[in-house]
Amino acid sequence: MTIISLRNLLPGQMAKVTKVGARGELGRRMRDMGLVPGTPLRVIGRAPLKDPVEIKLRGYNLTLRNNEADHIMVEVEEDAGQ
Repeated sequence: MTIISLRNLLPGQMAKVTKVGARGELGRRMRDMGLVPGTPLRVIGRAPLKDPVEIKLRGYNLTLRNNEADHIMVEVEEDAGQ
């Protein structure tokens, strides 16, 4: 089991949210967008300069800046590669 920041996932990788460390308004916004522990997600891609990152979760695509993705810890699905 490998737990890393969402920022470090590569395009095509799948993972499950284990922890959202953001507090206050940012934490509330992330929860409202469906980023809660246990949520599976997949990295769709990244912008040319690696920021932002686009993920697919709960049937929709979401784009997060790297400084937002740093607050989300995920468990990487080892057998799901690119």
